[in-house]
Amino acid sequence: MTIWIDPPRWPAHGRLWAHVISDTSAAELHEFARAAGIPKRSFEGDHYDIPAERHADVVAAGATATSGTDLARRLAKSGLRFRKRRGERPLGRFEEGLPAVGGPHTLDIVASPHEPPTSSGATVVLITSGDQVVLVRNASRPGWMPPGGKREQGETLRESAVREIREETGLCLEPQDLMPVGYERITITPGEERRHWDAGDNHIAVYAAQVPDSTPVAPLEADVLEARWFNLKEAHELCIDQPWCVLVQHFLEHRWPELVEQSG
Repeated sequence: MTIWIDPPRWPAHGRLWAHVISDTSAAELHEFARAAGIPKRSFEGDHYDIPAERHADVVAAGATATSGTDLARRLAKSGLRFRKRRGERPLGRFEEGLPAVGGPHTLDIVASPHEPPTSSGATVVLITSGDQVVLVRNASRPGWMPPGGKREQGETLRESAVREIREETGLCLEPQDLMPVGYERITITPGEERRHWDAGDNHIAVYAAQVPDSTPVAPLEADVLEARWFNLKEAHELCIDQPWCVLVQHFLEHRWPELVEQSG
């Protein structure tokens, strides 16, 4: 095990912070963090943030002290760097995270106030002020999930999203009604292209939109077997193993914390 920590020289929130990385694997890093009592909320996609007062504790737990320059070099060389833009927060990285891709890939989950850099498709979380969310059941995919799908030629990403909403739930929204939640980044190694996925980065945008309580839903597309309202607790239990779930939970905790509290 090789875990590295740089000096606590990075100011934020009135404190100085250090970074802890692995130059081998994310799994190794998480295992070390758990053993050292580093909270999950400190994870930033490719490193944990450590306050200055805990630096000595982390070194005593087995991390090797090094310079900030050396730590950055080791992280870049490892291939574990998590790409993000200002205002974005990494929520998870999963190898072979989407079975639908059908081959080797890396799935990154990114909370973001921005549109994704490129767009392959979108999914939309439709929610009411009364703790209800729409999920659909599709003939081509197992389980329940929010409405969404691939972007068609000539469409903007938001146009694609509102079309999918109408086809899968019967609800009519405008592109400006959508709030960015974040995105899923599916990265496929060159030479490993799939039928519906390109080599390199593919992005699925995740939006949220609020609709009136008691709004009826009815699929217009034959492939959608059913569309139903669930409360947030039910939806979480149905979809907890799906990558977008952690992204939506993060969004709700920051945007509508009263709904999260209400749902228990």
